[in-house]
Amino acid sequence: MISLPITAFSLASCDQAAKPPAPSVTAEETLTLSPVGYEALPGWHDDELFKAYPALERSCARYQKWPDTKKVGPEGIAGTAADWKALCDDLQLFMSSPDNHSDFGVWLQENLTPYHVKNNAEPEGLFTGYYEAELKGSFSKDETYKYPLYDVPSDLVSVRLSDFDKELKGTTIVGKVKGNRLVPYHNRTEIDDGALENKNLEVIWSDDPVDVFFLHVQGSGRVKMPDGQVVRVGYAGNNGHKFYAIGRALIDEKIIPRDQMSMQSIRTWLRENPEKANELMQRNHRFIFFRKIEGDGPIGAMGVALTPERSLAVDPRHMPLGVPLWLDTTWPGTQKPLQRLMVAQDTGSAIRGPVRGDFFWGPGEPALAQAGKMKQKGQYYLLLPKTVLPKTVS
Repeated sequence: MISLPITAFSLASCDQAAKPPAPSVTAEETLTLSPVGYEALPGWHDDELFKAYPALERSCARYQKWPDTKKVGPEGIAGTAADWKALCDDLQLFMSSPDNHSDFGVWLQENLTPYHVKNNAEPEGLFTGYYEAELKGSFSKDETYKYPLYDVPSDLVSVRLSDFDKELKGTTIVGKVKGNRLVPYHNRTEIDDGALENKNLEVIWSDDPVDVFFLHVQGSGRVKMPDGQVVRVGYAGNNGHKFYAIGRALIDEKIIPRDQMSMQSIRTWLRENPEKANELMQRNHRFIFFRKIEGDGPIGAMGVALTPERSLAVDPRHMPLGVPLWLDTTWPGTQKPLQRLMVAQDTGSAIRGPVRGDFFWGPGEPALAQAGKMKQKGQYYLLLPKTVLPKTVS
């Protein structure tokens, strides 16, 4: 699952100033880590730490499949897979006894060192939320279920530019071959107009184009079939076009006031204005392709099933995937402390920066209610094996 925070619908929207803004210089983002004691972690003794163990256990299972020498995080900031395998083996042995479950926090303190994460000298960052969408669907098209979720087309080509120029590391372009040229792939309008019809790519048919659009934004979801069966679908690829935040347009065009902007308000407006809604959704040329997921889900960028309220999406350019961290923020829309043990297991196109997180709330409407209003300031602390000394320590 490639997370996209609910606020991505309206992020980047800004009021038009009466005069051009003065030029500004943006400081380069630099991750710094400062070792601290557990007494420095706000609320450490108030969390039910054991609830994060299933998420960490999934990370451990993933680490076990990695070569020992594989670096964990950018430039091996969290050590190597071998460091985590040894730690995970000890944890599994410790947790094999039910009598030890209540001492999970003690084990963490004995084996992991907390590091305060900062962007240069700034510890505070933004924390948003995302959820697993739910919609109704069928494996067969009819008058009710007529909006398809597509699998990845066979003619879609993904090119890693670093294969041609090492300086372009991390840049990928997507398109299709036309003659002897790579050209942009079909955009949302072209696909909705039938560019992929009769290619046997339909994974599932849904009854609601708005639900399908929001599924494209979230990247994964649960589809309830007519017989009551629930099928999970997950992100399989995209058409390479840029994401367009329709929330930004709704604010700029004075349709929804900024202070009333939320996932729920966007969805309500789209359903109440179907003709205008279609035009607005077509502005987002980005189109997501899906695959059926067997077993637990949704699947995060690390390749493991996410754990509701314990998995966090981070920026992999700065933070390692799979590792535990201590989150210190507030509940959505309030100043009530939200302090708990999380595990970094996902990424997102809007999650950028050393101190930036997207909180996975789980599936359905209750999760949407929290994710839809989460835009909180906060900080976090990275927990690393005591055998690891990261290079970015300040």
